[in-house]
Amino acid sequence: MAGGKFSLEITDQAPDLSLERGESILQAAQQNDIEINATCGGRGRCRSCRIKMIKGNPPEPTIADRSQLSEEEIQEGFRLACQCHIKGDAAIVISPPLNETSFQILVDTGDSDEDADRHEPDSGVSKCFLTPKRTQIAADKSSELEALIAGSDSETRLSLDLLRQVPKALYNGKDGVTVTRFGDQLMSIEPGDTSGQIFGLAFDIGTTTVVGYLVDLVTGEILASISGLNPQSVFGGDLISRIAFGAESPANVRKLHSRIVTFLNDLSKAVCAKADIKPDLVYKVTIVGNTCMHHLFLGIDPTSVGHAPYAPVIRGAYSCSAREAGLRLNSEARLFMLPLVAGFVGADTVGVILSTKIDRAEEISVIADIGTNAEVVLKCSLGLFACSSPAGPALEGGQIHDGMRAAFGAIDRVSVNGDVVVHTIGEVPALGICGSGLIDTVASLVDAGIVAPSGRMNPDPKNLPDTPLKARLRVGESGQPEFVLVWAKDSANQADIVLTQGDIRQFQLAKAAILGGVVALANRAGVAVEDISRFSLAGGFGNYLDIRNARRVGLFPDLATNQIHYISNAAGLGALMALTRESERERAEQLADTVTHISLAGFADFQKMYLNAMAFSKSASEKP
Repeated sequence: MAGGKFSLEITDQAPDLSLERGESILQAAQQNDIEINATCGGRGRCRSCRIKMIKGNPPEPTIADRSQLSEEEIQEGFRLACQCHIKGDAAIVISPPLNETSFQILVDTGDSDEDADRHEPDSGVSKCFLTPKRTQIAADKSSELEALIAGSDSETRLSLDLLRQVPKALYNGKDGVTVTRFGDQLMSIEPGDTSGQIFGLAFDIGTTTVVGYLVDLVTGEILASISGLNPQSVFGGDLISRIAFGAESPANVRKLHSRIVTFLNDLSKAVCAKADIKPDLVYKVTIVGNTCMHHLFLGIDPTSVGHAPYAPVIRGAYSCSAREAGLRLNSEARLFMLPLVAGFVGADTVGVILSTKIDRAEEISVIADIGTNAEVVLKCSLGLFACSSPAGPALEGGQIHDGMRAAFGAIDRVSVNGDVVVHTIGEVPALGICGSGLIDTVASLVDAGIVAPSGRMNPDPKNLPDTPLKARLRVGESGQPEFVLVWAKDSANQADIVLTQGDIRQFQLAKAAILGGVVALANRAGVAVEDISRFSLAGGFGNYLDIRNARRVGLFPDLATNQIHYISNAAGLGALMALTRESERERAEQLADTVTHISLAGFADFQKMYLNAMAFSKSASEKP
């Protein structure tokens, strides 16, 4: 120790960190680009940032440590990195809760309608091959550039960088050159005939996952797709956590911006390699994402979105060169950000509306895109209404005792028939439980009478016979009831996988936010929830749900099965449509202005709707 600083050695990381007195281990790691997951944003509400002291004296456990860690873990030197303030030189090992691999990320976009693939691509990008005869300098021309422009039969604007490339392009293109344009903007001059090679990228940037598509803009064909986890998640699993982290300093905004831009460059390079395409042949990019992801990708401080009146810095469609945004594609490639609706209703929701054509529905229709935030859109005779509900990370495994994302080893399906039967992704020993498994578990325990309609778990239901099911009930170290889903001997990490009373409460908060949002929109639009004719689930999470169990726990209105539909990655499809057809991109800009945004924070009676939506129904739905 020197000058009030402590040295911290982190296993497999170099060099050692220097911690200021009063600085947490998580803060020091984040400032030095060392990844420690912090799903709750460092507020002590999850166990994802736990570390183990292997040298030095562990500090006294905090209330948060005792809440999230078992007594055995505390005795072994485990602490939450966000709560841990060392008082001397120390060494730690980062102990992630799970080894998550092979994530289940939905990239399928389905079709927006039966005519979706019948439209000819009209991306706005065009190419023209010019032979030496067409580009030779005419008697009334005084420069090679003027001859080039004259040969391409169009007015042309070009950047200084591209102007500097003209001599080399003409010299190397002795057999001709290909001129690429977007409108009247000249984008490239390439030796030889590349007129049949026009490619574009569409990205859906989510809070948790990112999906990208490489498209042939001549044919409209999707050549390859790619996906991955948003690398910003180490700074928090939800939007508010990331906004709070960015608000601490401009340097933190730059960290968040750099991470997503670098990741998109990595995805772009990889997806182009899959299709054997050179990245400099990508001339157009479209991006959708929620407002926070939109701002952070552009390097805009999203702090204003995090507090009333939750206003974005920019709401309309935005365009710039891909290079300005940091993407390494063709140097003059155009980037288009679809417009936002309002604070937490972003361009991803506009993409959903665009692709589903819900604005043209004649019946009362609802679309819910369920993720860390749940965006809900309702269409009725009065038009389009939309809101965003803060579902939180529980449905993606965050802030759940043994929660994890949908990866190999995640329990994704659960049934109870005398005893518990679990299914895992990859059919391997269980590591934890993901959102769909959480819904199945809660629904099964409600049916079994173990969980009351209020959400309270009874550790000793009097009407439950002495069966293997009852043997799974116990009181945990926290003094609260818990239910063992998988015994240690059968799990991948040789530890019991449990559902706690706290997990049920986190689930109730998430599902109440979603159902409460639907009820609030219906109330604002002057329609009854039971009058909804079509309820569509968009996004990856919605496509892996058991409808009956989701209805059972009140995740969405208790409608008939034939009224509930899966629509795949509708936001990604919206980005694709805007990429391949300029008319759809322009329609997206118009649609954003037609949506009536409902801010739930200021909506009368929403608190009452929210509380009512927390309860589970007393009996299973009888609807087919």
